[in-house]
Amino acid sequence: MTTPSHASSASRRVRANGDGTVYQRKDGRWEAAGYVLASGGTRKRVHVYGSTRKEALAKLTEKISASNRGVPVVTAQGSLAAYLTYWLENVAVHHLRETTHTRYTAVVHQYLIPGLGRKKLAKLTAKDVRTWLNELRTVCQCCTRGTDARRDPRAQASRRPRCCALGRCCHKRLSPLTLAYLHSVLKSALEHAVREEEIPRNVARNVRTGTPRPRRFNPLTADEARQFLSAVQGHRLAALFELALRTGLRKGELLGLHWEDLDLDSGTASIRRTLQRTASSGLAGLPTKTISSERRIALPASCVTSLRAHRARQAGERERAGSEWHGSGYVFTRTDGHPIEPATLTRHFNALLREAHLRPIRFHDLRHSTATLLLEQGVELVVIKELLGHAHIGVTATVYAHVRLRLQRQAIDLLGHALGNLTETATEPDDGSDPPLRPEPVH
Repeated sequence: MTTPSHASSASRRVRANGDGTVYQRKDGRWEAAGYVLASGGTRKRVHVYGSTRKEALAKLTEKISASNRGVPVVTAQGSLAAYLTYWLENVAVHHLRETTHTRYTAVVHQYLIPGLGRKKLAKLTAKDVRTWLNELRTVCQCCTRGTDARRDPRAQASRRPRCCALGRCCHKRLSPLTLAYLHSVLKSALEHAVREEEIPRNVARNVRTGTPRPRRFNPLTADEARQFLSAVQGHRLAALFELALRTGLRKGELLGLHWEDLDLDSGTASIRRTLQRTASSGLAGLPTKTISSERRIALPASCVTSLRAHRARQAGERERAGSEWHGSGYVFTRTDGHPIEPATLTRHFNALLREAHLRPIRFHDLRHSTATLLLEQGVELVVIKELLGHAHIGVTATVYAHVRLRLQRQAIDLLGHALGNLTETATEPDDGSDPPLRPEPVH
Protein backbone atom coordinates (compact mmCIF):
# COMPACT_ATOMS: atom_id res chain seq x y z
CA MET A 1 0.00 0.00 0.00
CA THR A 2 1.50 3.33 -1.06
CA THR A 3 1.24 6.58 0.81
CA PRO A 4 -0.17 9.45 -1.30
CA SER A 5 2.30 12.21 -2.05
CA HIS A 6 2.06 15.66 -0.51
CA ALA A 7 1.24 17.15 -3.92
CA SER A 8 -1.79 14.92 -4.46
CA SER A 9 -3.04 15.47 -0.93
CA ALA A 10 -2.68 19.23 -1.31
CA SER A 11 -4.77 19.22 -4.48
CA ARG A 12 -7.64 17.53 -2.67
CA ARG A 13 -8.75 20.29 -0.35
CA VAL A 14 -11.43 19.49 2.20
CA ARG A 15 -14.21 22.07 1.97
CA ALA A 16 -16.96 22.65 4.49
CA ASN A 17 -20.61 21.95 3.77
CA GLY A 18 -22.15 24.72 1.70
CA ASP A 19 -18.82 25.87 0.25
CA GLY A 20 -19.31 23.88 -2.94
CA THR A 21 -16.81 21.75 -4.80
CA VAL A 22 -13.83 22.58 -7.02
CA TYR A 23 -12.28 20.14 -9.48
CA GLN A 24 -10.26 20.08 -12.68
CA ARG A 25 -11.92 19.08 -15.94
CA LYS A 26 -10.46 16.87 -18.62
CA ASP A 27 -9.89 19.90 -20.88
CA GLY A 28 -7.60 21.42 -18.23
CA ARG A 29 -10.00 24.08 -16.99
CA TRP A 30 -11.22 24.22 -13.40
CA GLU A 31 -14.90 23.98 -12.51
CA ALA A 32 -16.56 25.01 -9.26
CA ALA A 33 -20.14 24.16 -8.32
CA GLY A 34 -22.34 25.05 -5.39
CA TYR A 35 -25.90 25.81 -4.31
CA VAL A 36 -27.11 29.42 -4.26
CA LEU A 37 -30.39 31.23 -3.77
CA ALA A 38 -32.57 31.36 -6.90
CA SER A 39 -35.75 33.27 -7.74
CA GLY A 40 -38.87 32.17 -5.88
CA GLY A 41 -36.92 31.32 -2.72
CA THR A 42 -35.55 28.05 -4.12
CA ARG A 43 -31.93 26.93 -4.27
CA LYS A 44 -30.10 26.07 -7.47
CA ARG A 45 -26.76 24.45 -8.20
CA VAL A 46 -24.58 26.70 -10.36
CA HIS A 47 -21.34 25.98 -12.18
CA VAL A 48 -18.53 28.45 -12.85
CA TYR A 49 -15.25 27.98 -14.67
CA GLY A 50 -11.73 29.34 -14.59
CA SER A 51 -8.28 28.72 -16.02
CA THR A 52 -6.95 28.10 -12.49
CA ARG A 53 -8.39 26.63 -9.32
CA LYS A 54 -8.12 30.00 -7.61
CA GLU A 55 -10.06 31.76 -10.36
CA ALA A 56 -12.92 29.23 -10.37
CA LEU A 57 -13.10 29.28 -6.57
CA ALA A 58 -13.20 33.10 -6.49
CA LYS A 59 -16.16 33.14 -8.91
CA LEU A 60 -18.06 30.57 -6.85
CA THR A 61 -17.30 32.40 -3.60
CA GLU A 62 -18.68 35.63 -5.10
CA LYS A 63 -21.95 33.94 -6.04
CA ILE A 64 -22.31 32.22 -2.64
CA SER A 65 -21.56 35.50 -0.87
CA ALA A 66 -24.28 37.29 -2.85
CA SER A 67 -26.65 34.41 -2.10
CA ASN A 68 -25.95 34.73 1.63
CA ARG A 69 -26.88 38.42 1.39
CA GLY A 70 -30.26 37.43 -0.02
CA VAL A 71 -29.51 38.30 -3.65
CA PRO A 72 -30.96 35.57 -5.86
CA VAL A 73 -28.93 34.37 -8.79
CA VAL A 74 -30.42 35.02 -12.22
CA THR A 75 -30.11 32.12 -14.60
CA ALA A 76 -30.14 32.15 -18.36
CA GLN A 77 -33.44 30.25 -18.31
CA GLY A 78 -35.16 33.27 -16.76
CA SER A 79 -36.63 36.15 -18.70
CA LEU A 80 -34.64 39.12 -19.90
CA ALA A 81 -36.89 41.35 -17.79
CA ALA A 82 -35.86 39.49 -14.63
CA TYR A 83 -32.20 39.75 -15.53
CA LEU A 84 -32.39 43.47 -16.35
CA THR A 85 -34.07 44.14 -13.00
CA TYR A 86 -31.37 42.13 -11.22
CA TRP A 87 -28.63 43.95 -13.16
CA LEU A 88 -30.00 47.39 -12.28
CA GLU A 89 -30.52 46.66 -8.59
CA ASN A 90 -27.38 44.64 -7.83
CA VAL A 91 -24.74 45.50 -10.44
CA ALA A 92 -25.24 48.81 -12.23
CA VAL A 93 -26.16 50.67 -9.05
CA HIS A 94 -22.63 50.10 -7.71
CA HIS A 95 -20.75 51.10 -10.87
CA LEU A 96 -22.71 54.05 -12.29
CA ARG A 97 -23.22 57.61 -11.17
CA GLU A 98 -26.68 58.10 -9.69
CA THR A 99 -27.86 60.29 -12.55
CA THR A 100 -26.64 57.73 -15.10
CA HIS A 101 -28.33 54.91 -13.17
CA THR A 102 -31.58 56.89 -13.22
CA ARG A 103 -31.38 57.21 -17.02
CA TYR A 104 -30.57 53.50 -17.38
CA THR A 105 -33.57 52.62 -15.20
CA ALA A 106 -35.86 54.75 -17.36
CA VAL A 107 -34.53 53.10 -20.52
CA VAL A 108 -35.02 49.60 -19.12
CA HIS A 109 -38.59 50.19 -17.94
CA GLN A 110 -39.78 52.30 -20.89
CA TYR A 111 -38.16 50.46 -23.78
CA LEU A 112 -36.21 47.28 -23.02
CA ILE A 113 -38.70 45.42 -20.84
CA PRO A 114 -41.80 46.31 -22.95
CA GLY A 115 -39.98 45.35 -26.15
CA LEU A 116 -37.80 42.37 -25.16
CA GLY A 117 -38.66 41.56 -21.56
CA ARG A 118 -40.56 38.34 -22.28
CA LYS A 119 -37.65 36.78 -24.15
CA LYS A 120 -35.58 34.17 -22.32
CA LEU A 121 -32.09 35.42 -21.61
CA ALA A 122 -30.56 32.25 -23.04
CA LYS A 123 -32.71 32.37 -26.18
CA LEU A 124 -32.29 36.03 -27.04
CA THR A 125 -30.86 36.40 -30.55
CA ALA A 126 -29.35 39.18 -32.61
CA LYS A 127 -32.43 39.02 -34.83
CA ASP A 128 -34.66 39.77 -31.82
CA VAL A 129 -32.59 42.84 -30.99
CA ARG A 130 -32.54 44.05 -34.60
CA THR A 131 -36.30 43.57 -34.97
CA TRP A 132 -36.92 45.51 -31.75
CA LEU A 133 -34.74 48.42 -32.88
CA ASN A 134 -36.39 48.50 -36.30
CA GLU A 135 -39.83 48.72 -34.69
CA LEU A 136 -38.67 51.61 -32.50
CA ARG A 137 -37.47 53.41 -35.62
CA THR A 138 -40.90 53.33 -37.25
CA VAL A 139 -43.49 53.70 -34.48
CA CYS A 140 -44.72 56.93 -32.94
CA GLN A 141 -43.78 57.05 -29.27
CA CYS A 142 -46.80 59.19 -28.37
CA CYS A 143 -49.16 56.58 -29.77
CA THR A 144 -47.24 53.62 -28.34
CA ARG A 145 -47.24 54.90 -24.76
CA GLY A 146 -50.45 56.92 -25.01
CA THR A 147 -48.65 60.02 -23.81
CA ASP A 148 -51.22 62.57 -24.92
CA ALA A 149 -54.22 60.38 -24.14
CA ARG A 150 -53.13 60.08 -20.50
CA ARG A 151 -52.79 63.82 -19.93
CA ASP A 152 -54.94 65.43 -17.29
CA PRO A 153 -58.00 67.01 -18.99
CA ARG A 154 -57.58 70.09 -16.80
CA ALA A 155 -54.00 70.47 -18.04
CA GLN A 156 -55.19 70.04 -21.62
CA ALA A 157 -57.60 72.92 -21.20
CA SER A 158 -54.68 75.34 -21.46
CA ARG A 159 -52.89 73.26 -24.09
CA ARG A 160 -54.43 71.94 -27.27
CA PRO A 161 -54.62 68.11 -27.26
CA ARG A 162 -52.23 66.44 -29.64
CA CYS A 163 -51.46 63.17 -31.34
CA CYS A 164 -53.18 60.08 -29.94
CA ALA A 165 -55.56 62.18 -27.84
CA LEU A 166 -57.06 63.37 -31.13
CA GLY A 167 -56.53 60.15 -33.06
CA ARG A 168 -54.05 61.82 -35.41
CA CYS A 169 -50.49 60.57 -35.20
CA CYS A 170 -47.73 63.14 -34.90
CA HIS A 171 -45.09 60.61 -36.06
CA LYS A 172 -42.80 61.40 -33.13
CA ARG A 173 -40.10 58.80 -33.62
CA LEU A 174 -36.93 58.20 -31.68
CA SER A 175 -33.81 59.90 -32.96
CA PRO A 176 -30.78 57.86 -34.11
CA LEU A 177 -28.88 59.07 -31.04
CA THR A 178 -31.60 57.78 -28.70
CA LEU A 179 -31.68 54.43 -30.51
CA ALA A 180 -27.90 54.14 -30.15
CA TYR A 181 -28.23 54.89 -26.43
CA LEU A 182 -30.89 52.19 -25.95
CA HIS A 183 -28.68 49.74 -27.79
CA SER A 184 -25.68 50.62 -25.59
CA VAL A 185 -27.66 50.03 -22.38
CA LEU A 186 -28.71 46.58 -23.59
CA LYS A 187 -25.11 45.77 -24.57
CA SER A 188 -23.88 46.76 -21.12
CA ALA A 189 -26.41 44.51 -19.40
CA LEU A 190 -25.69 41.51 -21.63
CA GLU A 191 -21.94 42.05 -21.29
CA HIS A 192 -22.26 41.49 -17.55
CA ALA A 193 -24.26 38.33 -18.21
CA VAL A 194 -21.34 37.08 -20.32
CA ARG A 195 -18.88 37.88 -17.52
CA GLU A 196 -21.03 35.93 -15.07
CA GLU A 197 -21.11 33.08 -17.62
CA GLU A 198 -24.88 33.09 -17.85
CA ILE A 199 -24.74 33.34 -21.64
CA PRO A 200 -21.89 32.45 -24.02
CA ARG A 201 -21.86 35.69 -26.03
CA ASN A 202 -23.35 39.16 -26.19
CA VAL A 203 -25.81 39.01 -29.08
CA ALA A 204 -26.40 42.78 -28.99
CA ARG A 205 -22.82 43.29 -30.18
CA ASN A 206 -23.71 41.55 -33.45
CA VAL A 207 -26.29 44.23 -34.26
CA ARG A 208 -25.03 47.34 -36.03
CA THR A 209 -27.00 50.54 -35.48
CA GLY A 210 -24.74 52.77 -37.55
CA THR A 211 -22.93 55.87 -36.37
CA PRO A 212 -25.48 58.57 -35.53
CA ARG A 213 -24.77 62.14 -36.42
CA PRO A 214 -23.67 64.20 -33.41
CA ARG A 215 -26.13 66.68 -31.98
CA ARG A 216 -26.13 70.00 -33.72
CA PHE A 217 -25.26 72.96 -31.57
CA ASN A 218 -25.42 76.69 -32.12
CA PRO A 219 -22.32 78.39 -30.73
CA LEU A 220 -22.24 82.15 -30.45
CA THR A 221 -20.24 84.08 -32.99
CA ALA A 222 -17.59 86.51 -31.78
CA ASP A 223 -19.99 89.45 -32.22
CA GLU A 224 -22.79 87.62 -30.41
CA ALA A 225 -20.42 86.64 -27.60
CA ARG A 226 -19.47 90.29 -27.07
CA GLN A 227 -23.14 91.24 -27.13
CA PHE A 228 -23.89 88.56 -24.52
CA LEU A 229 -21.10 89.75 -22.22
CA SER A 230 -22.44 93.29 -22.45
CA ALA A 231 -25.95 92.07 -21.57
CA VAL A 232 -24.88 90.23 -18.41
CA GLN A 233 -23.23 93.31 -16.90
CA GLY A 234 -25.20 94.30 -13.82
CA HIS A 235 -26.89 90.91 -13.48
CA ARG A 236 -26.62 89.27 -10.07
CA LEU A 237 -24.98 86.21 -11.66
CA ALA A 238 -22.85 88.14 -14.14
CA ALA A 239 -19.69 86.42 -12.86
CA LEU A 240 -21.20 82.99 -13.55
CA PHE A 241 -22.22 83.78 -17.12
CA GLU A 242 -18.88 85.38 -17.91
CA LEU A 243 -17.05 82.39 -16.42
CA ALA A 244 -19.18 80.03 -18.50
CA LEU A 245 -18.38 81.78 -21.78
CA ARG A 246 -14.69 82.45 -21.12
CA THR A 247 -13.76 79.01 -19.68
CA GLY A 248 -16.34 76.55 -21.10
CA LEU A 249 -17.28 75.07 -17.70
CA ARG A 250 -20.38 72.89 -17.59
CA LYS A 251 -23.51 74.10 -15.81
CA GLY A 252 -23.09 71.63 -12.94
CA GLU A 253 -19.40 72.50 -12.59
CA LEU A 254 -20.20 76.20 -12.30
CA LEU A 255 -22.92 75.65 -9.70
CA GLY A 256 -20.70 73.20 -7.81
CA LEU A 257 -17.82 75.64 -7.30
CA HIS A 258 -16.85 76.39 -3.70
CA TRP A 259 -14.91 79.45 -2.66
CA GLU A 260 -12.16 77.14 -1.45
CA ASP A 261 -11.82 75.90 -5.05
CA LEU A 262 -10.81 79.37 -6.25
CA ASP A 263 -7.41 81.00 -5.88
CA LEU A 264 -8.08 84.52 -7.07
CA ASP A 265 -4.57 85.69 -6.21
CA SER A 266 -2.97 83.20 -8.62
CA GLY A 267 -5.98 83.25 -10.97
CA THR A 268 -6.83 79.52 -10.94
CA ALA A 269 -9.86 77.34 -10.25
CA SER A 270 -9.99 73.68 -9.25
CA ILE A 271 -12.95 71.74 -10.67
CA ARG A 272 -13.74 69.04 -8.12
CA ARG A 273 -17.48 68.43 -8.23
CA THR A 274 -20.72 69.03 -10.10
CA LEU A 275 -24.04 70.14 -8.61
CA GLN A 276 -27.01 68.08 -9.79
CA ARG A 277 -30.44 67.11 -8.59
CA THR A 278 -30.87 63.39 -7.88
CA ALA A 279 -33.85 61.29 -6.89
CA SER A 280 -32.36 60.15 -3.57
CA SER A 281 -30.40 63.15 -2.32
CA GLY A 282 -32.09 66.08 -4.01
CA LEU A 283 -29.71 68.89 -4.95
CA ALA A 284 -26.26 67.53 -4.13
CA GLY A 285 -22.61 67.85 -5.07
CA LEU A 286 -21.47 64.79 -7.02
CA PRO A 287 -18.11 63.73 -8.47
CA THR A 288 -17.23 65.19 -11.84
CA LYS A 289 -18.45 63.55 -15.03
CA THR A 290 -15.13 61.75 -15.61
CA ILE A 291 -11.71 61.62 -13.98
CA SER A 292 -10.44 64.02 -16.64
CA SER A 293 -13.20 66.47 -15.72
CA GLU A 294 -11.54 66.96 -12.33
CA ARG A 295 -8.98 69.55 -13.35
CA ARG A 296 -7.32 72.88 -12.57
CA ILE A 297 -7.82 75.74 -15.00
CA ALA A 298 -6.49 79.25 -15.41
CA LEU A 299 -8.94 82.10 -14.92
CA PRO A 300 -9.01 85.11 -17.26
CA ALA A 301 -8.21 88.42 -15.58
CA SER A 302 -11.72 89.72 -16.29
CA CYS A 303 -13.22 86.69 -14.53
CA VAL A 304 -11.03 87.28 -11.48
CA THR A 305 -12.29 90.87 -11.31
CA SER A 306 -15.96 89.84 -11.66
CA LEU A 307 -15.53 87.08 -9.05
CA ARG A 308 -14.11 89.55 -6.54
CA ALA A 309 -17.11 91.80 -7.15
CA HIS A 310 -19.45 88.82 -6.79
CA ARG A 311 -17.84 87.87 -3.46
CA ALA A 312 -18.40 91.38 -2.14
CA ARG A 313 -22.02 91.28 -3.30
CA GLN A 314 -22.53 87.90 -1.62
CA ALA A 315 -21.08 89.24 1.65
CA GLY A 316 -23.70 91.98 1.57
CA GLU A 317 -26.47 89.45 0.98
CA ARG A 318 -25.19 87.35 3.89
CA GLU A 319 -25.24 90.38 6.18
CA ARG A 320 -28.77 91.30 5.16
CA ALA A 321 -30.02 87.70 5.56
CA GLY A 322 -28.62 87.40 9.08
CA SER A 323 -29.63 84.19 10.83
CA GLU A 324 -31.57 83.03 7.75
CA TRP A 325 -28.35 82.74 5.72
CA HIS A 326 -27.45 79.17 4.75
CA GLY A 327 -23.68 78.77 4.74
CA SER A 328 -23.30 76.27 1.91
CA GLY A 329 -19.87 77.47 0.81
CA TYR A 330 -20.91 77.64 -2.85
CA VAL A 331 -19.71 80.52 -5.00
CA PHE A 332 -23.03 81.01 -6.76
CA THR A 333 -26.04 80.84 -4.46
CA ARG A 334 -29.50 82.23 -3.98
CA THR A 335 -29.94 85.38 -1.92
CA ASP A 336 -30.34 83.19 1.22
CA GLY A 337 -27.15 81.18 0.61
CA HIS A 338 -28.76 77.99 -0.67
CA PRO A 339 -27.35 76.46 -3.87
CA ILE A 340 -29.00 77.37 -7.16
CA GLU A 341 -31.20 74.88 -8.98
CA PRO A 342 -29.92 74.06 -12.49
CA ALA A 343 -33.40 74.71 -13.88
CA THR A 344 -33.44 78.15 -12.24
CA LEU A 345 -30.14 79.03 -13.88
CA THR A 346 -31.57 78.01 -17.27
CA ARG A 347 -34.51 80.40 -16.76
CA HIS A 348 -32.13 83.27 -15.93
CA PHE A 349 -30.08 82.46 -19.03
CA ASN A 350 -33.09 82.39 -21.35
CA ALA A 351 -34.30 85.72 -19.96
CA LEU A 352 -30.88 87.26 -20.64
CA LEU A 353 -30.96 86.05 -24.25
CA ARG A 354 -34.34 87.66 -24.78
CA GLU A 355 -33.24 90.95 -23.23
CA ALA A 356 -30.10 90.98 -25.38
CA HIS A 357 -32.16 90.16 -28.51
CA LEU A 358 -29.99 87.08 -29.16
CA ARG A 359 -31.23 83.93 -30.82
CA PRO A 360 -32.30 81.16 -28.39
CA ILE A 361 -29.56 78.66 -27.58
CA ARG A 362 -28.97 76.12 -24.83
CA PHE A 363 -26.84 76.98 -21.81
CA HIS A 364 -24.49 74.18 -22.87
CA ASP A 365 -23.94 76.04 -26.15
CA LEU A 366 -21.87 78.57 -24.18
CA ARG A 367 -19.38 75.74 -23.67
CA HIS A 368 -19.42 75.01 -27.40
CA SER A 369 -18.98 78.72 -28.07
CA THR A 370 -15.81 78.77 -25.95
CA ALA A 371 -14.25 75.87 -27.84
CA THR A 372 -15.31 77.17 -31.26
CA LEU A 373 -13.93 80.66 -30.65
CA LEU A 374 -10.67 79.23 -29.31
CA LEU A 375 -10.29 77.00 -32.36
CA GLU A 376 -10.91 79.93 -34.67
CA GLN A 377 -8.16 81.83 -32.86
CA GLY A 378 -5.71 79.03 -33.64
CA VAL A 379 -5.50 77.48 -30.16
CA GLU A 380 -4.17 73.92 -30.20
CA LEU A 381 -6.72 71.12 -29.84
CA VAL A 382 -4.88 69.58 -26.86
CA VAL A 383 -5.15 72.88 -24.93
CA ILE A 384 -8.91 73.02 -25.55
CA LYS A 385 -9.21 69.39 -24.48
CA GLU A 386 -7.55 70.15 -21.13
CA LEU A 387 -9.66 73.27 -20.60
CA LEU A 388 -12.95 71.52 -21.31
CA GLY A 389 -12.01 68.41 -19.34
CA HIS A 390 -12.63 65.88 -22.12
CA ALA A 391 -11.50 62.33 -21.35
CA HIS A 392 -9.82 61.90 -24.74
CA ILE A 393 -8.67 64.32 -27.39
CA GLY A 394 -10.69 62.27 -29.88
CA VAL A 395 -13.86 63.55 -28.20
CA THR A 396 -12.75 67.14 -28.75
CA ALA A 397 -11.76 66.43 -32.35
CA THR A 398 -15.08 64.70 -33.11
CA VAL A 399 -17.35 67.31 -31.51
CA TYR A 400 -15.64 70.22 -33.24
CA ALA A 401 -14.80 68.51 -36.53
CA HIS A 402 -16.90 71.01 -38.50
CA VAL A 403 -14.91 73.92 -37.06
CA ARG A 404 -11.62 72.25 -37.89
CA LEU A 405 -12.85 71.60 -41.44
CA ARG A 406 -13.69 75.28 -41.86
CA LEU A 407 -10.26 76.26 -40.56
CA GLN A 408 -8.67 73.81 -43.00
CA ARG A 409 -10.51 75.47 -45.88
CA GLN A 410 -9.34 78.88 -44.72
CA ALA A 411 -5.77 77.59 -44.53
CA ILE A 412 -6.02 76.10 -48.02
CA ASP A 413 -7.40 79.40 -49.34
CA LEU A 414 -4.51 81.28 -47.74
CA LEU A 415 -2.07 78.87 -49.32
CA GLY A 416 -3.83 79.31 -52.65
CA HIS A 417 -3.49 83.09 -52.43
CA ALA A 418 0.17 82.72 -51.52
CA LEU A 419 0.85 80.40 -54.44
CA GLY A 420 -1.11 82.63 -56.76
CA ASN A 421 0.87 85.68 -55.71
CA LEU A 422 4.08 83.70 -56.09
CA THR A 423 3.14 82.84 -59.66
CA GLU A 424 2.35 86.45 -60.46
CA THR A 425 5.58 87.82 -59.00
CA ALA A 426 7.67 85.06 -60.54
CA THR A 427 6.80 86.23 -64.06
CA GLU A 428 8.11 89.71 -63.40
CA PRO A 429 11.76 90.48 -64.32
CA ASP A 430 14.29 90.27 -61.51
CA ASP A 431 16.89 92.87 -60.72
CA GLY A 432 19.54 90.14 -60.41
CA SER A 433 21.49 88.44 -63.11
CA ASP A 434 19.48 85.22 -62.90
CA PRO A 435 16.59 84.69 -65.34
CA PRO A 436 13.05 84.96 -63.91
CA LEU A 437 11.55 81.85 -62.35
CA ARG A 438 8.90 80.03 -64.33
CA PRO A 439 6.45 77.52 -62.93
CA GLU A 440 7.07 73.94 -63.94
CA PRO A 441 4.23 72.23 -65.84
CA VAL A 442 2.18 69.80 -63.74
CA HIS A 443 1.85 66.30 -65.22
